[in-house]
Amino acid sequence: MNKTHFNNMKTKDGFIAALDQSGGSTPNALAGYGVMEDAYSNEDEMFDLVHQMRTRIMTSPAFNADQIVGAILFEQTMDRKVEGKYTADYLSGKGIVPFLKVDKGLADKENGVQLMKPIHDLDETLRRANERGIFGTKMRSVIHEANEESIKAVVDQQFDIAKSIIEAGLVPIIEPEVDINSPEKEKCEDILNDEILKHLNELSDDQFVMLKLTIPNKPNLYKELIEHPNVVRVVALSGGYSREEANEKLKDNDGLIASFSRALVSDLNVNQTDEEFNNALQKAVNSIHDASVNKN
Repeated sequence: MNKTHFNNMKTKDGFIAALDQSGGSTPNALAGYGVMEDAYSNEDEMFDLVHQMRTRIMTSPAFNADQIVGAILFEQTMDRKVEGKYTADYLSGKGIVPFLKVDKGLADKENGVQLMKPIHDLDETLRRANERGIFGTKMRSVIHEANEESIKAVVDQQFDIAKSIIEAGLVPIIEPEVDINSPEKEKCEDILNDEILKHLNELSDDQFVMLKLTIPNKPNLYKELIEHPNVVRVVALSGGYSREEANEKLKDNDGLIASFSRALVSDLNVNQTDEEFNNALQKAVNSIHDASVNKN
């Protein structure tokens, strides 16, 4: 484990930029940036274009370690280069901690949740992540209904895989997202909080995780998770909220910082001049940073 990255992740003010859209979500990410599907004719061209978008973001002066403490990458991004360096090395050189999305997407909804699909090549992915200078990983499940057994299954799966990631010398970000549109969102969050605490209390002193959670309906619901000795950091996903709404909700939760994706890049466009692009990104970064460090 990179001790500098660990200390920065544990102590620095700022937020995590989620730049890990992949597979089926890539066309939507490009469309949001103003690059329509007629701009590419195959998957390789699509991923070239999304890497150009991410490179423009990461090389912008607005993307800096004063406000951004970490960034989550897609596997292809990890294997590509930015200004002649592998992406994680480029980020580390800027003082930003690199993470890698390792899940293979969601299984079909069953009993109110979506578990992760099997990650058959996890060991190989973790080996390559270590070679590429990655500090930690991220994996996502989704909870739609307040089914106790199903939520337990989500958390069990997350922590089971997390232990393999810890053994590989990396820090896992566990992301059991609660759907913001669930009519039982608050009840889901109560159950999830209890299940996560059970698993945290079973970890040994040298096993560390991070958590990426939907901003809860009840402010400071996750206070005990944030303060747990085995938790490096608890971060919040935007989950479909607008940036303004996500920021306001985040401000009500002490110690919770952002890890936003769409809410970070929603005002960026391929046709902007560099000045327009950098100004739009800086405005987003400023607002998300402010919500992460300045609480109500």
